[in-house]
Amino acid sequence: MAESFTGLDWLVIGGYIALLAILGWAFARQKSENASDYFLGGNTMPYWVVAISVLATSQSAATFLGGPDQGYRGNYTYLATNLGTIIAAIFVAKILIPKFYQMKVTTVYELLANRFNDNTMRAAGGMYLVGRVFASGSRLFLAAIAVSMILFSNIEPSSIIISAFLMMILGFSITFLGGIKSVIWSDMIQFFIYWGAAIAVLFILWKAIPASTGEIIEGLKNSPTANGTVQNKLTFFDFSFDFTKPFAMISVLTGMTLLAIASFGMDQDMTQRVLTCKNEKEGGKSLIIAALVTIPVVWVFVSIGQLLHVFYERPDLMGAGITSAAGRTFDGEKITVFMHYILGELPAGMRGLVTVGVIAAAVSTINSGLNSMSSVIVEDFYRPWRMRRDNNLPEKHFVRAGQISMGGVGLALFLMSVLCFYWQRYTEMPLLDFALAVMVFSYSGLLGVYFTVLFTKRGSHTSVLLALAVGFLVTLFMQSFIIDSLPLPESWKSIKNLAFSWKLCIGTLVAFLVCVAGNDNKFDEKASA
Repeated sequence: MAESFTGLDWLVIGGYIALLAILGWAFARQKSENASDYFLGGNTMPYWVVAISVLATSQSAATFLGGPDQGYRGNYTYLATNLGTIIAAIFVAKILIPKFYQMKVTTVYELLANRFNDNTMRAAGGMYLVGRVFASGSRLFLAAIAVSMILFSNIEPSSIIISAFLMMILGFSITFLGGIKSVIWSDMIQFFIYWGAAIAVLFILWKAIPASTGEIIEGLKNSPTANGTVQNKLTFFDFSFDFTKPFAMISVLTGMTLLAIASFGMDQDMTQRVLTCKNEKEGGKSLIIAALVTIPVVWVFVSIGQLLHVFYERPDLMGAGITSAAGRTFDGEKITVFMHYILGELPAGMRGLVTVGVIAAAVSTINSGLNSMSSVIVEDFYRPWRMRRDNNLPEKHFVRAGQISMGGVGLALFLMSVLCFYWQRYTEMPLLDFALAVMVFSYSGLLGVYFTVLFTKRGSHTSVLLALAVGFLVTLFMQSFIIDSLPLPESWKSIKNLAFSWKLCIGTLVAFLVCVAGNDNKFDEKASA
């Protein structure tokens, strides 16, 4: 166990485990009677709680550790992406959410069944399932690395596997009996835990810097770079036309907005929460509130990184004896600056609180994946198949099916996290980068298909299948590890340097063109009927 852990740290962790046990007991008393209760909460969830759950779902251990790293290396332009998030939230609230409520869907992919057929729905649902296993499994792996470093003071395979397993069990125990209601209410608690931990770290960092607030702000405005120039780390908006920057405004208003539209309206992991509200108006309101509240949340994490820059890289503000965090490693592995700070600087009690924060962010993501993937498996795959054989089955049968499939999903996410560890360590292929971005690959096809359904009268089952596949493959083709392995002219290889937001734009456009190429004449038949 970690030698630097004190009794106070263990007390904090013990209190968190006790809180989760109480939550699990409380939700176990509220058993779901039917699939609507289990997957949609009977459409009784308050919109403000749903808003916090959407926000918690969009955050993860990657955000908890990566947000500070962004602030440390760069500026506040990452906050500008929230403009795209707000635009996307309004679009989904006004366009997609009303359609979902009118159709009384359980999963967002049922919209495609209504337009085409059940096989089309299952194709989209299948792409979501594959993408979510990779994305959620890799995020579980990231959290397991952090927890292993803090809790066990090593990153041995056994420690990381134990850490991943413990977090999976925590998420599963909360979600299994209570369904989506337990996910949403626990999300709210997990959110306040990890955001509270981040605010505490921000305060401790601020107090640890001897310079005044005014001096810190002025120092960040005039921050020296490695090449001898000066940068303003307090810059919020980047109006350059640099297509390699994902946070430039031209990227924010295109690719980042598309990314948020897909996340809010086409990813069951997120949209399922919105569908638990009483009606479409409250569902849309929850999305917009979540988009707005994201701004101060992200500001806290990026600001931690800004202060870490001062703490480690600005002796003019910190005084003599400061040691740079550049080239930071742990057991030979590169780590984020926030992890470097957690492992070396946090006082007694705070390390336990930050450990709880990392776990809370991870468990919130795990909860979401477990229930949303289970809902797609049961409602889009199992229920139609089972009802063709016996349409008199009680609803409790599908609740039990959801619980069983949730166990299978939990196992898949755990195994994916283990695979990420071994694949990253023993091969040169950057699997982790691929796994973290794999939902973007899935989003390209989904965006192309949904835009066809929403804004045209074209498309067919075949063109949808092709669009989903082409969107994925086009985005995959533009990744650097693919481009570098192909015998292409050097001028063509520059496409790998495009920001992922532009790769999403290109993938979406190609998928849309493929999808609208099909036409099943369904609308013509309705018009002549």
